[in-house]
Amino acid sequence: MPESLDINDATPAPAPAEGAAPVTESEETYPVPTVEFEEEEAPSELPDDRYLDRELSWLEFNQRVLELAEDPQTPLLERARFLAIFASNLDEFFMVRVAGLKRRIAAGFAVPSATGMSATRQIEAILERAHELMDRHAETFEDQVRPALANEGIQLVRHDDLEAAERERLRKLFRSDIFPVLTPLAVDPAHPFPYISGLSLNLAVEVRDPETGKDRFARVKVPETLPRFLSVDAAGHVGQVTDASSLSDEPRSFVPLEDVIGAHIEYLFPGMEVVDHYTFRVTRNEDVEVEEDDAENLLKAMEKELLRRRFGPAVRLEVADDLPPKIRELLVRELGVTENDVFHLPAPLDLTGLNVIADLDRPSLQYAPFRPTTHHKLAPVETADEQNVFDAITRGDVLLHHPYDSFSTSVQAFLAQAAADPKVLAIKQTLYRTSGDSPIVDSLIEAAHAGKQVLALVEIKARFDEKRNISWARKLEQAGVHVVYGLVGLKTHCKLSLVVRQEDDGLQRYSHIGTGNYHPKTARLYEDYGLLTKNPDVGADLTKLFNQLSGYAPKAKFRRLLVAPNSVRAGLVERIQNEARNAAAGKEAWVKIKVNSIVDEKTIDALYEASRAGVRVDVNVRGICAVRPGVPGFSETVRVRSILGRFLEHSRIYAFANDGDPEVYIGSADLMHRNLDRRIEALISVTDPQHKASLIENIDMAMSTQVSGWELHEDGSWGRTVTDGDGNRLRDLQETYIRRQPKRRAKGK
Repeated sequence: MPESLDINDATPAPAPAEGAAPVTESEETYPVPTVEFEEEEAPSELPDDRYLDRELSWLEFNQRVLELAEDPQTPLLERARFLAIFASNLDEFFMVRVAGLKRRIAAGFAVPSATGMSATRQIEAILERAHELMDRHAETFEDQVRPALANEGIQLVRHDDLEAAERERLRKLFRSDIFPVLTPLAVDPAHPFPYISGLSLNLAVEVRDPETGKDRFARVKVPETLPRFLSVDAAGHVGQVTDASSLSDEPRSFVPLEDVIGAHIEYLFPGMEVVDHYTFRVTRNEDVEVEEDDAENLLKAMEKELLRRRFGPAVRLEVADDLPPKIRELLVRELGVTENDVFHLPAPLDLTGLNVIADLDRPSLQYAPFRPTTHHKLAPVETADEQNVFDAITRGDVLLHHPYDSFSTSVQAFLAQAAADPKVLAIKQTLYRTSGDSPIVDSLIEAAHAGKQVLALVEIKARFDEKRNISWARKLEQAGVHVVYGLVGLKTHCKLSLVVRQEDDGLQRYSHIGTGNYHPKTARLYEDYGLLTKNPDVGADLTKLFNQLSGYAPKAKFRRLLVAPNSVRAGLVERIQNEARNAAAGKEAWVKIKVNSIVDEKTIDALYEASRAGVRVDVNVRGICAVRPGVPGFSETVRVRSILGRFLEHSRIYAFANDGDPEVYIGSADLMHRNLDRRIEALISVTDPQHKASLIENIDMAMSTQVSGWELHEDGSWGRTVTDGDGNRLRDLQETYIRRQPKRRAKGK
């Protein structure tokens, strides 16, 4: 299951990109480029309260993640994973969104949101709701998941709960493997309050000088280099959890690392009396701001900014609920937070560490194994061990649906064959996020070594992947790849690959346009679409767009692409307005949208106007939604549903009835200001009738009342439906796709 659910980004998040999911979709604060937009006044008839608050809507999304952890029908270890995802999502939300609001308030630049709520009131509402959700999260772990794990022989215990012999073995482990790594930091006139790094788990230690009787404060950081939990197996062996797959289904006990450190804290303060110790955790502003007026120095500027990010101001303080007032007051004062920023929670803090528990080798407590299948158009023919991807694309466009269609035998194979094929002359590729051992990057390097012209657009401002992307940028440059960083003031978020191949009938261009990142690991966890095509119009469009990004081509026009920041919003609004005109003329009219988030006011207002004209509007949204559906007078025909599950729903689909000849687009853009105004995004029109029908069906299935999911009410609350009127469990959309995929492939559909 996926971000950082990036359900997260978000991805992941283990980091969300590497594991479960996760990731929130937070807005950036990069300089806005000079782009002309047609400004229109909002229709006067639409009420002022027609939008839901963006920040509170995100918290409602994370509540839906929490509800998956609360659901007893969710496999037990997956419930633990969803608890970890919830915690990881909230970490990022505070690091970016709450931090951004606080920064704007402090700088005097805060303006009311689209709902009219002031930034100060938003902070108050966020903290109030976050306190409720974090308490509920802790209760779910303590009252539901932890006892259920214990019933399955997976016990998360405190150090004092262990037998004497087990505690003795832990003491030996502490002396040999943990003690040498620890660094106690005292606080007194000679030692200022130490810097507390963001998201680190810490022990606040109260010690007393036996000679003077004075109490002192010290901080001990729980090392991130050591495992979060220590395992005690049934045979009494104590060891570190390093390879979850090696742990069988025999009973296991796990002790939090901070418990073990706390039980032996006196070793760190010989000659002092340890009064007590308490856990706490700090969240800091970790957003990145880079002035991009000098693109040549962007790489160095980003590296410098990443160093600065470590010292951002604190925005949240999590403390164990037994923390005494005097130490809380000390932490609040030294960290510069308010009392409302303090969250009192039962130990253990930082439940992102539950990922290691969720990864235990207990298949009966996890989702059933799933293995992607090779798309039938890309499957090897009987006379070959491997399909020639270029021959397959020549026979017709290939619409990929990940993770059900294998990424490795489609996109990854496409680029690997391009790198090895002597007929290929050039490869052009965007890279927003990728894995640490990416075969995609290896293919680009191999192609460059083979003398091919290789261009890589590496987005080094991809949040929380900046350091990794800088590393890959340098590695690609050293291999001879032409590396560029896109346009000043804009993130390159589009998912594009272009291969130029010399064939008997001349140069041919093969293209891939996707909704997801070129990330082999998250491609197994994120639901995304991609189109492989040899269509000359698409090849020409991608050539123009890559030339825009790497050189100077500001006046490029496209045939099958909508490209942000110039034409995505305008193109979508135009098509929504066309549906309104068709409805008024008595023609077939509907709008079906699937996105991660929708907050753009102009697009939402266009949907409201279409609804008033009688257009049926279906919106399937995973995360943030500012649309207020089902309100008499302006959104009566609007429905909004959300699907969350084992995979991170990540694809973007835009479909319009167009009087019986549907127009369908897929691509990288969500309906958010950052996507439409501050990013290079690309949507491609899908022309194959079967492909269009399949994409429309995806949305229709998600909107069906026969599929479990969440429905958005006009007051902004979400209601989950998991059973029908007779109490029968509704179908799970993702499991439906898993079950039907082999059959569809076998039939060649």
